[in-house]
Formats: sequence, structure tokens, C-alpha cells
Amino acid sequence: MPWWDLGSLSRLKNFSGLFQNKMPEVQLGSHTVRSHGMTVARTHMHDWVILMLLGLIVVILNVIHPFYRFVGKDMMTDLKYPLKSNTVPFWAVPMYAVALPIAIFLVVYFCRRDVYDLHHAILGLLFSVLVTGVITDAIKDAVGRPRPDFFWRCFPDGKDVYDQLGNVVCHGKKNVIKEGHKSFPSGHTSWSFAGLGFLSLYLSGKIKVFDRKGHVAKLCIVFLPLLFASLVGVSLVDDYWHHWEDVFAGGLLGFIVATFCYLQFFPPPYHAQGWGPYAYFQVLEESHSVTKAATIVSGCNVPVTEAQVENQEDETSIHGCMGLSLARNSGLALEELESGRR
Repeated sequence: MPWWDLGSLSRLKNFSGLFQNKMPEVQLGSHTVRSHGMTVARTHMHDWVILMLLGLIVVILNVIHPFYRFVGKDMMTDLKYPLKSNTVPFWAVPMYAVALPIAIFLVVYFCRRDVYDLHHAILGLLFSVLVTGVITDAIKDAVGRPRPDFFWRCFPDGKDVYDQLGNVVCHGKKNVIKEGHKSFPSGHTSWSFAGLGFLSLYLSGKIKVFDRKGHVAKLCIVFLPLLFASLVGVSLVDDYWHHWEDVFAGGLLGFIVATFCYLQFFPPPYHAQGWGPYAYFQVLEESHSVTKAATIVSGCNVPVTEAQVENQEDETSIHGCMGLSLARNSGLALEELESGRR
């Protein structure tokens, strides 16, 4: 092959390699929910089973009674705040902490068609929320701290009664009194930071907040979920359902669990590959390895085939001139015999 053909071939290979490095997502575009959804779900079947067990534990922890801490008359000074309803109701928490992030995950999926990103984002979010729920409810039941409005939960008519030891003798509704012993930590806040904190980490990786280009507008997008979760916590203090320590501990707990759960499936947001899950890059690397191995095998087969052709040609030429070769060999043998006789 002429030298100019070799140069053009090498330039073509370099260009194709550069194109593959710049567009890694296109190679896994066929990995959708329809084509690989069941396979990915089966791979993480044990995770989904554990997830259901966590949900069952959350239900059990909400059914059992919390620890009824001693509450004396002198302690009622900080527990006489008015009893009022929540600004953010219980049913709204799963809507903005679970349903809203999943809706955003679906939007990203329809843009990228990556089943690994969708599956791991949903699984990580649910783990974040349920693990936080188990820890929060377990601590609530173990601590049994009274809420700021405990007095009116215990004595709806305003007439306080105490036993011989000075402990309260409540005559309010049992479920209201039970809920009054679950102040620490705040469940609203921990769930909010578990769900919206996970969403914040997810968005920071997708929009590449830490790409060192100084686009502060990206930070505003990432801070929005955290701001909303913080306002939920503030509303609980304003509604006298929680002390500020309850809200602070709940928010810290939720965000820490969200961070751990996120890093189980995704690289850190500041990482160069922080925009995709670990599974995506593993499958991408496996596909590259298979393609590279196939290329090497096909490259090795070419010279072997050429050598076989050359050998066949040589054999053909030898067989075709077999009579001549035998004649030459016989002629040489006769000459040697005659010289020996002489």
C-alpha cells in the first residue's frame, strides 16, 4: 500500500476514535425500558425486596406506641403552645418528596433513553426516603419527646392533672396524645430532605454544576429543592408541631441518608462522569471491550487468510510442476551415480 494511503487510513481511524469518545451516550441509546427494563429490574430484585421490607418496617413503627416520657408540671411552660393543623399536610409530603423527583427522572429518561439512569434514580430515591423513614420513626418511638403543643393534646379542656409522682395524667384522645410524643426528630423535614436532597444531587450531576466554568445559575437550580425542604421545616416550627432542634436534626438526617443513597448508584456530582450512573459506564465499557476484541480478532484473521492463500498458490505451483521437479531430481541422481562410477 502506498505511503499516502497509509496516512489517510491512520487519520480516518483517529477521527472515528474521537467521534466515539465524544458521543458515548449514543452507543447505549437502545437500552430502554422496553428492551432492558426487566433485565435491570431482575438484576436488582433483592434491592426491591429489601425496599418492600423497609416499607413494612415504617408501617410497624408508626403503629407501635412511642416511649411516654415523664412530663412534670414545671416542664409544661415550654409545651403550652396552641394546637393547630399543619401548613404542609401529611399527604403532601410523598407528593413533593417522591412523586415530583420521579416526574423529573422520567423527563430526563425521555430525553436520554437510558434505562439505567431511570431505574437507579427511582431505586435510590425510594431507598433514601424509606431508610430515612425507618431511622426517623425508630428515634421518635425511642425518644418520645413531647411536642410544643403537648399541653393541649394532653388536656383539651385546659385542666391539667398529675399523679403522685408529678407526671401528667392525660385525658385527651389517645391518638392525639400518641402523636404528641413524637417530636424528635421531625418526620416532615427528614422526608423532605431525603427526597428533595436526592433530587438536588441528581440535578447537580445532570447539569454539571461543578464543571469549573463558573455558571452560578446552575447553583440556583440545585438550591431550589433544598430551599423548599427548608421552608417545610420552618413551617413546622411556626405551626408549633416541632422544636427547632427537631427540624435541624431531621433535615441533617435526611440529607445525609440521601447522599449515601445517591452515591450508591451515581458518581459524585463533581466527578467528570457525574452526569450518569455507574451502571451506564460499566455497560459502555463492556460494549467497548467486546467491540475492541472483535476488531482485534478480525484484524488477526486477515493476515492468516492471506498466508493461507499464498501457501495454496505455492502448493498449486508445486503440484502443477510436479513432473518437472521429479525429472530434475532424477536427473541429478543419475549425474551423481555416473560420477561415482567414474
